[in-house]
Amino acid sequence: MKSERDTVSESYRASGVDVQAGYDAVRLMREHVARTITPGVLGGLGGFGGMFALPEGMRKPVLVSGTDGVGTKLKIAFTMGKHDTVGIDCVAMCVNDVLCCGARPLFFLDYVAVGKNIPERVAEIVSGVAEGCVQSECALIGGETAEMPGFYPEDEYDIAGFCVGVVERDEILDPKNVKAGDVVIALPSSGVHSNGFSLVRKVFAGHDMKEYIPELGRTLGEELLTPTRIYVKDVMPVIRRVKSIAHITGGGFWENIPRALPDGLSAKIDTRKIKVPPIFDVIMSAGDIQREEMFHVFNMGVGMMLVCERDDADFVAGAVNGAYVAGEIVEGEGGLLLC
Repeated sequence: MKSERDTVSESYRASGVDVQAGYDAVRLMREHVARTITPGVLGGLGGFGGMFALPEGMRKPVLVSGTDGVGTKLKIAFTMGKHDTVGIDCVAMCVNDVLCCGARPLFFLDYVAVGKNIPERVAEIVSGVAEGCVQSECALIGGETAEMPGFYPEDEYDIAGFCVGVVERDEILDPKNVKAGDVVIALPSSGVHSNGFSLVRKVFAGHDMKEYIPELGRTLGEELLTPTRIYVKDVMPVIRRVKSIAHITGGGFWENIPRALPDGLSAKIDTRKIKVPPIFDVIMSAGDIQREEMFHVFNMGVGMMLVCERDDADFVAGAVNGAYVAGEIVEGEGGLLLC
């Protein structure tokens, strides 16, 4: 005999939503979520809310939140049929923002909206989210999978995330502490990261994403799907020697670096020192884009910039893998000087 629940599920399935697929997806993702558990996690997966206990011993803890998605980079994942890295991007875009305040990420929640719930694919997406959480030492304590037939095509989805971190009130990074003579440290990106993909897709419209590109040493799609670098483990050990941080995302150098500076000061960046990965030269050539415009859109090989005292520059740069001095802080309005 069928239960009322079975009858309702069949009716819902007929409308395009498979409840059983949702149950299966949760079952498949549990092992990935388990990798991210940290001491502050309370309860388990499946509740109506995720619970997390604040770390003990903090004097005046301040919670710092961030939220973001992956954007149209997802279109590359659809084309390549590869879904286990975009979750890393989603986590990275949130935790790297929180890090700019000096905060250590505590926990993360994701939201995945699909045209059709294919449990194995949802679990693949969440495996990337879990990997991003492991890399940033934060816990994945909850999320939501929404099946939305008729809103998304069956083979497409969207993903967004939300992160909360914590910092002592008197240790919050404040751009007002930056002064002329301070040094700018560049932290290398892993590639394009997760911004500028509307332009990237326009540039490569009609290109085969599975084509091998000699300059890249792999296919175009593989290069573009390289997940965003997460800087938490790199930066937290030196955070007390850092005055301000800029996360280089959408808007490139021009939009993001000034956000880490007070009025009346600018970052003078020597572009000859910027270590630009080959993918950006490929984009610039294929799209016939001026180099200056590239710095308005992309990270150009620098995913994050740290501002510190000149006396601390060698220590900070030496402690972060691949970091190097890219410029200095000078008097002047505008926020950024590229030379």
